[in-house]
Amino acid sequence: MTATTVASPFDARSFRSALGCFATGIAVVTTLEPDGQPVGVTVNSFSSVSLDPPLVQFCLGRAAQSFAAFTAAPSFAVNILADDQEDLSVRFSRREQQERWGGVAVERWDSGVPILAGCLASLECDREHLFDAGDHVIVVGRVRRLASRPDGRPLLYFRGGYAALAE
Repeated sequence: MTATTVASPFDARSFRSALGCFATGIAVVTTLEPDGQPVGVTVNSFSSVSLDPPLVQFCLGRAAQSFAAFTAAPSFAVNILADDQEDLSVRFSRREQQERWGGVAVERWDSGVPILAGCLASLECDREHLFDAGDHVIVVGRVRRLASRPDGRPLLYFRGGYAALAE
């Protein structure tokens, strides 16, 4: 096995290709605009931060349509997608905000933020911190409520495409 070596300095494409070697799960993060309109975006930069207190984080690009909503909203939800929910991943990454919600089944918990139906897990969070991170912001939330399924497989992303766990 041979590795491709790229001399330093490297370009953005080389950096992105190297990061694509790290397989990630996919989530749709949701919140509400101040007027109550739902907002959602597909992310693969999500992780746990702390068990005590229960904290999670996701990264959001400053150029994202939903940037203002997520940085201002007091609450958000992380909906971890199952392998049969690729359509939701695509919907919340490519369509205009208003078009993302048509026909999507949601629940509302304590905060009123949309919780997507059928996900492997959903976490309702109160925003705790925002951290500057270059062309992104890191959003940290304290988990206030959660639900998870005992079955199912995750939707994965690897080298710029969807992937699945082997049987």
